[in-house]
Formats: sequence, structure tokens, C-alpha cells
Amino acid sequence: MKILITGAAGFIGSHTAERLHDLGHEVIGIDNFSPYYSLELKKLNEKALSDKGITVINADLRDVNLAEVLPKDIQYIFHYAAQPGISKTSTFEDYFTNNIIATKNLIDYALTLNDLALFVNIGTSSIYGLQATFPEDIAPKPASHYGVTKLAAEQLVLQKSREKHFKSCSLRLYSVIGPRERPEKMYTKLIACAFNDDAFPLYDGSASHLRSFTYVGDIVDGVVSVINNEAKVDGEIINLGTEVEHTTQEGIEAVEKVIGKSIKINHVEARAGDQLRTKANIDKARKLLNYNPKTTLLQGVEAQVNWYKEYFL
Repeated sequence: MKILITGAAGFIGSHTAERLHDLGHEVIGIDNFSPYYSLELKKLNEKALSDKGITVINADLRDVNLAEVLPKDIQYIFHYAAQPGISKTSTFEDYFTNNIIATKNLIDYALTLNDLALFVNIGTSSIYGLQATFPEDIAPKPASHYGVTKLAAEQLVLQKSREKHFKSCSLRLYSVIGPRERPEKMYTKLIACAFNDDAFPLYDGSASHLRSFTYVGDIVDGVVSVINNEAKVDGEIINLGTEVEHTTQEGIEAVEKVIGKSIKINHVEARAGDQLRTKANIDKARKLLNYNPKTTLLQGVEAQVNWYKEYFL
């Protein structure tokens, strides 16, 4: 199969590209190498893909004619590219253009393809809102610009399935951790603080927040399992994550245990729109995709610490 992955130099996109390549598929990536976070890290991810023979095209989905820069014979699209997370440095325009306009442009490109088997939108548990513990048929209540625009992007993709233009689905991911996690995310930041003897900025009240911290390998298992299951997943929204919950405090303690060092904490003002609880309801993923995440929190943290030590120490 010939597969396009957007956001291929990012955290989960790069892991997905590698997995699909290892499964024997021809993989092409596209990424705009946004300076939202470390370009050094994105270049490391790109090199890992290049070493496997995977090309990553440097282009922006928002302002390029994709039909002129991308192949015409793509069979699967995995759409990771987005303005991520909750950040005071990101404007509403950042979320709107990266998550909605970019997705619309990618859809327009997909409509020009003759052999597209499936368009896979990568969604997020943030679509559900402050509490993300629900099955996929619950009415979403996003509480951030990120969640609102990701919901809109999801619906733009699924609209094309309803109109019978192409098959599509959306996978809502839960609190992904592991090697290559972005530097502003919890575990990479915790690990960096531990090794650099810096204080970790803990948002007020967040120590008790509950999360489905899911190892990236388990997420990729679910993502790639949609291949050859187009009829099952067409038009569907599917949660991917672990059912096991941990508090933020337990996450901090897991990093301390793996590294063998206490981490200093600096309490900072709470973020608006931060989720209070996420617990992946994966009954649908089990039924449709035989999905079964197995990696424990400690195993995931250990893998992430080893990656950090290899590349940053």
C-alpha cells in the first residue's frame, strides 16, 4: 500500500510511519516543521525516518496546492498534523488554520485520488471536554480551542464518508506517552527536570487529575489495525487508549522511580480548559479492531527515559 502521513516528523506520526514501513508499506510523510516546539527534535525524528528510506516533504497543508506536491496514487491517509494541546502562546487563528483549514485542504486533495481506500483522521480525547470517560456516541463538550477545532476537523472528514465521497474514520487518542514525546508535554518535561535538576511546573490542582497514560506503541497498534478493515470502520469514531487510570502525581512518582531521583516541584496557576479526567472507553475498538493495549505506565516511562538519555544526555 502507498500511504501518506501528515505531521510525520511529529511524535506519534513518526512512530506510525516507521511501523507502516516495517509492515512493508510505501510511506510518504509531510510536515511543516512548525517552530511550536524544538525543530531539533523534529529533525531527529525526520532522520530516523530517512534512515529507513521514508521521505518527509517539507510543506504546509494550509497554503500549498497539495495536488502539485503529493503523489496521485495514495491509498491511505493518516492525518496527524495539527496545532496541538493547550498553550497560552497559541492563538485561536493558530488552532483554526492548522486544524480546520489544513484539514479542509487535505480533504480537497483526497477527493482527487482515484484509489483512496481510507482517510484516517487522528482525533483527541479533548473533543469530549473536561471529562473524557465516555463511549463515542456521547455528545462532545470540548472546553478549549484545541478541542473545538479538532472536533470540527473530525466532522469535516466524516462528512465525506456520509456523502459517499470516500471512506473515512476518526481515532480519538488518549494521553500518549513514550519516546519522542514533545518537550512541553508532561513526561519529557519531568525527565528533563530530573536530569537537569530543574523544578517541574505543576499546575495547581492537577496532581489529582486522572489520565489514561497510553504508550505510543499501543496507540500505533490501534492506528495501523484499520488497514484492510475499511468496511468496519467507515464513518466511525473510535477511542484508542488504555483503560488504566493514573493520577498526575502517580506519573511524577513513576519517573522518580525509574530515574532514582526526586523531582523538585514549582506550583503554577491552573490552565483553563485542562481536562480533569480521561479514561479511554475502548469497547468499540475491541469489537471492531481487536484492540488490546498492554504496556504499563512504568514500562512506558522506562522506554521514554532510555530514549531521552540516548539523545539528550
